Amino acid sequence: MFYDEVKVFLKSGDGGDGSAAMHRAKYVPKGGPDGGDGGRGGDIVIRCDENVSDLRDFHFKPIWKAKNGEPGRGKQQHGKGAPNLVLRVPIGTVISRLEGAQVLAEFNEHSQERVFLKGGTGGMGNIHFKSPTNQAPRQTTPGEDGKEGDFLMELKSIADIGLVGFPNAGKSSFIGLITQARPKVGHYPFTTLHPSIGTIEYPDYYAKLKMADIPGLVEGAHQNRGLGHRFLKHIERCKMLLFMVDMEGSDGRDPLADVSQLRKELGLFNKALTEKQWAIAANKIDEPKAFANLRRLKSSRRKVPIYPISCLSEEGIPELKQALWDFCH
Repeated sequence: MFYDEVKVFLKSGDGGDGSAAMHRAKYVPKGGPDGGDGGRGGDIVIRCDENVSDLRDFHFKPIWKAKNGEPGRGKQQHGKGAPNLVLRVPIGTVISRLEGAQVLAEFNEHSQERVFLKGGTGGMGNIHFKSPTNQAPRQTTPGEDGKEGDFLMELKSIADIGLVGFPNAGKSSFIGLITQARPKVGHYPFTTLHPSIGTIEYPDYYAKLKMADIPGLVEGAHQNRGLGHRFLKHIERCKMLLFMVDMEGSDGRDPLADVSQLRKELGLFNKALTEKQWAIAANKIDEPKAFANLRRLKSSRRKVPIYPISCLSEEGIPELKQALWDFCH
């Protein structure tokens, strides 16, 4: 199971209360105030970690609280401050308020770190309130409360290329061919159960590209049919989009209609997606009906780069791999 959206409650630690102690020692009947300060509450710190793949830790434990600072004690002993609570999130995590959906933080780089909720400061002990007219004060201040709130964590995959297409178009097979990803492959709706990111290596350039395999879309995805919103958000940050189309027309589909429908779904979800650079991978070109459909597709999309490929025979894969590099540079 892949967890890319969770609701969490976060609370930083409360500051410890100040102490109202009075000095007591033999032969010192009026020792005066000696209450120490309270310790600081722990901060909630969010750290971006490339070794974390999703938000599963927060799904199974939605409530996170940092420890409180210790209260002050007599003999001017200050309370110990609490340690910070560091929460690790994957690259591409966006945190917003649960109410109002205001984005508060985005984590897009490994080791990026932010104090998300500051812990409360410790209260002052009565030693701070001693004066010539008040030599035995009992006054203290309480520790400051920590910050808290309900938040939404969302994972939006960061990749150079977003691979989109309807179920069974061959996306999983394709990404398995040109990257190190090994998605589940089979013939049934939603073969890919969650977005996965593979790395395309280019030894000649000593470089790599990242490709996000987005689960198969369905008509009405922009209205959240078939978990459309959860899938579509993973391509918002891609540099370009590669449309994978089944040129055989399996399951009674029409490749030309598929392209139009995919463009429509993306635009209705976020118009900016239709303004991204895009190309078409015309898959299953080795099937009998493919060439006729390819001619129709090229005729209707004259300004769009179209790359005939076969994930079965690997025809056209090297050429498309090179084209993807050229697109992104």
